[in-house]
Amino acid sequence: MNRPSLSAGLTWLMAFTTGASVANLWYNQPLLSLIGHTFHVGFSAQGSVSMVTQIGYAVGLLTFVPLADLVERRKLIVLLLLLTATMCLLVAFAPAFWWLECSSLLLGAVTVVPQIIVPVAADLAETRNRGRVVGLIMSGLLIGVLGARTVSGLIGGALGWPAVYGFGALLMLTFALLVRWKFPVTYPIARQTSYPAVMRSIIPLMRQEPELSRASLTGGALFASFNVFWTTLTFRLGASPYHYSASTIGMFGLIGIAGASIAPIAGRFADRQDPRRMVSFSITLIIGAFLWMARLNGNLWALLLGIIALDLGVQAGQISNQTRIYALRPDARARLNTVYMGSYFIGGSLGAGVGSFAWDHWRWSGVTVVALTFLLVAVFVHVQSLRKYRIA
Repeated sequence: MNRPSLSAGLTWLMAFTTGASVANLWYNQPLLSLIGHTFHVGFSAQGSVSMVTQIGYAVGLLTFVPLADLVERRKLIVLLLLLTATMCLLVAFAPAFWWLECSSLLLGAVTVVPQIIVPVAADLAETRNRGRVVGLIMSGLLIGVLGARTVSGLIGGALGWPAVYGFGALLMLTFALLVRWKFPVTYPIARQTSYPAVMRSIIPLMRQEPELSRASLTGGALFASFNVFWTTLTFRLGASPYHYSASTIGMFGLIGIAGASIAPIAGRFADRQDPRRMVSFSITLIIGAFLWMARLNGNLWALLLGIIALDLGVQAGQISNQTRIYALRPDARARLNTVYMGSYFIGGSLGAGVGSFAWDHWRWSGVTVVALTFLLVAVFVHVQSLRKYRIA
């Protein structure tokens, strides 16, 4: 069967769909204080909303993404977009905090469309351009991650936090129609026989590809530090000397979008050289960003520079790690992505939960120590990879 070509227009649609979908995971971060006021809960409980959403995402990665190695992908993407719209409405109409947490968990579980689109794009792209294509789509993802904060802050500040999820539901319905209309029909390269067979193959895949485990642990630790920062930034900007509203806090997502600019560059770099070089750069940059902000977070200009450096580093590491794992087994890219992104968001959920706890007890100094601890894990695992295989 001839595989569809990947046109520029389809690549951009994939990028926009990825960004719009992943935004549902991040709407809650600028809204945490508003949610806390609605349900009368403290900082740790507010942070748990972000944490359970990402735990749900990790569960969804394990449950739904392997299906992309089994079934036709366009139908799967449309179905998941419709389910995401439904879960957004469940969050919007939450009558109690426990309902909000449960529906946020379910929302995270079905918001896995980006991790189906990325391996589809990797399948359709030419080998020499795969890193560039993945980089472009991941730019859309990062813009969705960071733009979500701006959109949710503006809508939440004006209309209340439930309106944000109503907007999210409408957006998902719109993209479900666009995907059904414009996406090609695509099947896996090596189609598996059954869902249990797909699931059983994941653990052996990790044993057969030790670099997958190392890339996954490194990526998870980097994303944990990212989430430590972005979850607690809401609390930091609401405290002295800032005292910013949800709308203003959401605008900080625009600053972080500068990190999206590194994605195509990192992708082209990963096409030409060993992507672990860029991972080394990203770890160094993120550590530098946290050390910079440790003492200067009370100065707005320093905080803004730290945000840009942090997001550049995380995005460079993400693109390089994904390019690295997709080269391992072309016949199993969805399952490779399941392992990598599952680890990524388990790390992210730990960062959100532990970061909120650290802020509650030790404020910014605790946040910095927690982030640097995760980054030390990334350094250790990455050094093991460099020792095992020389830089190409």
